[in-house]
Amino acid sequence: MNQKNVVKMNDITKVFGKVTALNKVNFELKKGEIHAILGENGAGKSSLMNVLNGLYMPDKGEIFIKGKKVNITSPAVALSLGIGMLPQHYKLVENFTGAENIAAGNKKTANILNRKKILAEMTQLKDELDLEIDFQKKVYQMAVAEKQSLEIFKVLYRGADILILDEPTAVLTPQEIKNLFNIIRKMTDRGCSIIIITHKLEEVMAISDRVTIMRKGQYIETVETKETSAKALAGMMVGNALDLDVPFLPVEQTEAKLVLKHVGAHSRSHVQTLKDVSFEVHGGEILGIAGIAGSGQKELCEAIAGLYHVDSGEILFEGENLVGKSPEKITDLGVSLSFVPEDRLGMGLVSTMDIIDNVLLKDYRNKKSPGIDRKPSKAKAEQIVDKLDVSTPSVSGHAVSLLSGGNIQKILLGREILLQPKLMVTAYATRGLDVGSSKIIYDLINREKKRQIPIIYIGEDLDVLMHFCDRILVICEGEVIGITNRGEATREEIGLMMSGIKQEA
Repeated sequence: MNQKNVVKMNDITKVFGKVTALNKVNFELKKGEIHAILGENGAGKSSLMNVLNGLYMPDKGEIFIKGKKVNITSPAVALSLGIGMLPQHYKLVENFTGAENIAAGNKKTANILNRKKILAEMTQLKDELDLEIDFQKKVYQMAVAEKQSLEIFKVLYRGADILILDEPTAVLTPQEIKNLFNIIRKMTDRGCSIIIITHKLEEVMAISDRVTIMRKGQYIETVETKETSAKALAGMMVGNALDLDVPFLPVEQTEAKLVLKHVGAHSRSHVQTLKDVSFEVHGGEILGIAGIAGSGQKELCEAIAGLYHVDSGEILFEGENLVGKSPEKITDLGVSLSFVPEDRLGMGLVSTMDIIDNVLLKDYRNKKSPGIDRKPSKAKAEQIVDKLDVSTPSVSGHAVSLLSGGNIQKILLGREILLQPKLMVTAYATRGLDVGSSKIIYDLINREKKRQIPIIYIGEDLDVLMHFCDRILVICEGEVIGITNRGEATREEIGLMMSGIKQEA
C-alpha cells in the first residue's frame, strides 16, 4: 500500500524550563491511515500533538504538511492547513444548539446566517458519515457520545482532513466505542487521516494501522499494528515487558462498613441526580461503579464526603449517619474522598502550588504545634514522588500545573492514600495513565484492600472493573440498575445496563 505522507515532523524539540518535553522527535502520518501514539505519562505524546496543532511552537525541528514546509503558529493556522484536534474535554457552548456550535466562529458562515443553506450543508455531511446528530438539540441535553459526534463533525465541517483525537473513548460505553470506531473508519474512507492518543492497548490493536511509541520525550519506534501485540507495545513503552493483567486480590471480607439506604438528591436546578440509591460495601471489598459519564457518579462521591446535599435516605459509615455532617467531620471519621475530576487542577489541587503545599492542604489540620511545619509534608511529598514514580524536577518551587496530566493525577491519588483512610472513595483513579503507572495505582489500592478497608472504585474501563473489583454496581441517570458479582456478567450485559436496560432476574 503506497500512501503519501500528509504529516512529516523532523527532529522536533521542545523545552520547558529545565524539562525537555520533546527531544528530536520524528513522526509521519500517511494519507488515509489511523495512527496511534503510545507512551507513558510525560512521554511527550500530547506535547508533540500540541506542536502539530499550533498550541506550542517547537524550539527546533521542521514540519511538512502534504509535502510543504510550514510554520504552525496557532490552532487557526493548523485548521487552515486541514489539521483539527478533538479535545479530551469538549469545548461546546452548553446553551447553544448543535448547529449554532458548529456555525460559531466558522469562516464558512457569513455575518448574516443563511440557516437553511447551513443546515442543508450540515445534513449532507452528516448523512455521508452516518452520524447521529440532532442539530436543533441544545448541547446540555445531549449525551456524552452525542457531544463527541458533534465535536468530530465540527472540525470536519470546518475543512479538517487530518484529525487528532485525544483519549476519544475515555467516557464511552462499549457500544458507543464500537460506534465511534465505525465513524473513524468512515472518515478514513473519505480520505481523512487520523491520529489517536490513547492508553488503552486493546483499542490500539483494534483500530490503528500503525503505532508510534514514545518514551521520556523521545521517539522510540513506529510499528505496523498487525505485526505486533499488546504485550510487545507495553514493553516498548516502558522499556521492559509487563504483565498486562489487572491484579485481583482475594481478601477475606468483614461486615458491611458503608451502607446507603434509599438515598435521594437533587441539583440546584431541581433535577434529580440520585434516585433511591441503596447498596453496601464490606471491609476488604472493592465495589466497582460503572456508568455512562454524568449518570450520578460524581454526585454519589460528593454525597458520601458531605460535599453534596442529600434530600432523603441515610449514608451509614460504621453505623454513624453521615448525612448532614460537614466534610471536615466526615474526614475526621476517616472517609477519604479520592475523587479525580475532569478538572484536576480546579477541584483537587492548586495549580500554582508545588507538591509540598498541595500535600499540606490535606495535612495541616494534623499539626499539633502552633504554626505550620512543612517538613512532614515534604517527607510525604517525596514519598509520593518515589512510590508513584512522579516525573518532576522537584517537590518544591515547581508548580504542579507544569507537570503532565498523568503525574498530576498520581499526586492527587497518592496524597489521599497516604492519609490511611478507613473508607476510600476513588473515581477515575487511572484515567489517562499508562500501563505501568496504572499498575502502581492498582497495587496501592489493593494494599488498602488488604487492610480490610472498604473501597468504592468508580471507573470507565469495563475490562478493569470486571477484573479488579469484587462486585460491580451499575448506575444510570442516578438510579442503581443492578449489582453483579465478579465474573457473573459479560461486558455486553454491563454495557446494556449502563444504557438503562435492566437484566431479567
